[in-house]
Amino acid sequence: MLRAYLRLVLFALGLLIGVQAPGFVDQYSKRVSAHYIEASKNFAGFQRTANLYFGGSIEALIAHHESSADAVFQDEAKNIAAIHVWLKKLALELDAMNRSLFSRIFHVVFNPDKEILNETIVAYSYTVPLNQEAVLCGLIAAVLLAVLVESLLIGAARLVRLTLGAPAASRA
Repeated sequence: MLRAYLRLVLFALGLLIGVQAPGFVDQYSKRVSAHYIEASKNFAGFQRTANLYFGGSIEALIAHHESSADAVFQDEAKNIAAIHVWLKKLALELDAMNRSLFSRIFHVVFNPDKEILNETIVAYSYTVPLNQEAVLCGLIAAVLLAVLVESLLIGAARLVRLTLGAPAASRA
């Protein structure tokens, strides 16, 4: 009987965790989008300058700044390059967030931007949405957690039986 209740608790826990997945991924996606908008605005002036003087080539603008005798321009080249790299990285993150739900979940679990992931974790507001995606994720997580724990318990029980049974068999 206790085992049945344990199964129910594990299933409920998996369900609650799984229901959070789409909301968490949505909040992560919104952070990525906000960072992209901010970086784009910060970068727009440099892009205009590159368009006006270097045929749109940011690399040429950076090279021009780096080759300048003025230390301020040389330092600015590092800032331009850093914003440009960040913007490219955010564009890749946005692309990953425009895929299917399970692709987005997989991306956030295994290949997120660590800084944005930490921001999302710190500011995450728990929700219990009752939409199709949340219910599906909740059920999948519940079943997977229940099967995983049940398999571990069965495996551990068999290992204990084998271990306890082995010394008795070797004495005979």
